[in-house]
Amino acid sequence: MKEKISQMKADILKAIAHPTRIRILELLKDGELCVCEIFEELNVEQANTSQHLAVMKKQDILQSRKEGLKVIYSIKYPEIIELLDVLGQILVKQANENMKTFGEIANG
Repeated sequence: MKEKISQMKADILKAIAHPTRIRILELLKDGELCVCEIFEELNVEQANTSQHLAVMKKQDILQSRKEGLKVIYSIKYPEIIELLDVLGQILVKQANENMKTFGEIANG
C-alpha cells in the first residue's frame, strides 16, 4: 500500500513538473480562466496549452466546465498552490546558501 501511495504522489509531481504547467497553476491561483486567456497570457500556442491542461486534468489537479464554446479551468485542490509556495521557499533558502558560499569564496 505504501508503494502505491508513493507512486500516486510521484504521478502528481510529474503532472506539474514542467515550467509551463507551473505557470498555468500560478495563473489559476487567483481564479478560473478559459483556455484562450491562459494561452494568451503565457504566449504559448493553444494546442500546447491544451495538452498541458489535459495532463493536469487527467491527474485530477484541475477541473473544467464549459461555458458556451469556452472551456473554463480552475484548480481542484488549492493545496497544490501551497506546494508551489513551499517550493518557492526552498528556492529562496538555496539561493541564500549559494550567496553565502560565493561570499566565502570571494573573501578567500
